[in-house]
Amino acid sequence: MLETQPETQEKLYGTVLLKAKDIMDFTLAQESAPTLMDISRGTRIAKPTALKILHTLCAIGFMRRDPENRRFYLGTQLIPYATKATSSFEIRDVAFPALDKLRAATGETINLGALADNEVMLIEKLESPNSIKLKSVIGGRMHLYSSAMGKAILATFSPDQLNQYLEQTDLLPMTPNTLTSVSALKRNIQEIRNVGVAIDNEENEPEVFCIGTTIYKHDRLFGAFSISAPKYRVPQSHQAELIRQLLNTKHEIEDLI
Repeated sequence: MLETQPETQEKLYGTVLLKAKDIMDFTLAQESAPTLMDISRGTRIAKPTALKILHTLCAIGFMRRDPENRRFYLGTQLIPYATKATSSFEIRDVAFPALDKLRAATGETINLGALADNEVMLIEKLESPNSIKLKSVIGGRMHLYSSAMGKAILATFSPDQLNQYLEQTDLLPMTPNTLTSVSALKRNIQEIRNVGVAIDNEENEPEVFCIGTTIYKHDRLFGAFSISAPKYRVPQSHQAELIRQLLNTKHEIEDLI
């Protein structure tokens, strides 16, 4: 009979590796570099053991110790590993199962996009099973200021990044509903930051309603996705449920990153 779980999930090999990970995770989470005492208390690893592990981590470049303030920092030797992991990471592959489940649950079109040159580029589209199809195509681009995915992305920008974007971008009307004033768009972006969801109420395309959010973790934007439907299929009474499903999918994807 085949085992349903690998043996390593019952008993992991090398507990010192787990303690080393705890130390690095703790250091990563701190706003300022921790001392040995901070690390010992925060990880509940005895000081002598923590010191031995830290000595090894410093020797291989995964951590470093400042001899003047005696604080510990993550080491630069981690950078090549992070770079390699990032280059091999495809958000489409990670997100697709959850997005497919969202399409099945809502019956509407699901879009996945990525930031590209101050626009959002569509990198995946899961068509609604309903007869009416939306005209967006993979590889196509939309303005950040007029689309649900785009406005969700703008909500992740710092004040300086947002101001720079607005200085470089003409807020041209795509439809009569497009937000074309800087003040109105900034108010909308603040609302998006508060609730975590952006709404495109026929702002990018007539008769199309979209609800979007970002895939954002570790202070990094991985992409954005949205539910798109003909406006008549999204009455006010149905929007709260779509938002709930959208946010559940967001959390499901981010948990995989």
